[in-house]
Amino acid sequence: MYHTSERIIKNKVGLLNLAEELGNISKACKVMGFSRETFYRYQRAVDEGGVNSLIEKSRKQPNVKNRVDEVIEAAVREIAIENPAFGQLRASNELRKRGIFVSPSGIRSIWLRLSLATMKQRLRALEKKSAEEGIVLTESQIMALEKKKDGNYSHPSNENIFLKTLDTYF
Repeated sequence: MYHTSERIIKNKVGLLNLAEELGNISKACKVMGFSRETFYRYQRAVDEGGVNSLIEKSRKQPNVKNRVDEVIEAAVREIAIENPAFGQLRASNELRKRGIFVSPSGIRSIWLRLSLATMKQRLRALEKKSAEEGIVLTESQIMALEKKKDGNYSHPSNENIFLKTLDTYF
């Protein structure tokens, strides 16, 4: 008899226990609504790693073939920290000037992976880098950090856009 307090795997353990109790795997599978193949997979998992091995593990593996080179990723990280106010398109164009070709959506996916997707995250990374390495900030970096402190770096609210739209019609 197997025991567990994990709510996630109680059905799986229940199937194994029922099969042991009945002495008939086919009947236990029919009662519980599982296939025999599933039963044997569960039993093999328990034999190899115990009851805790029945917990679902993510099978999703990163597709490394689709990733960009480390050099390109480092360049994207560098431009995000150098110019935190740049969007994806502008960062892509700046990298093109340097001879590195990455699409704006490619830059976005790299930023998401590196936790640099928002301007706030890029400014936080800039502050961290300047604190660690003691780099001298450029004028645009200082302006971006000052805007962050003032809270003026975000887009206007929908209410302001609505009011501006009303003003144009009336």
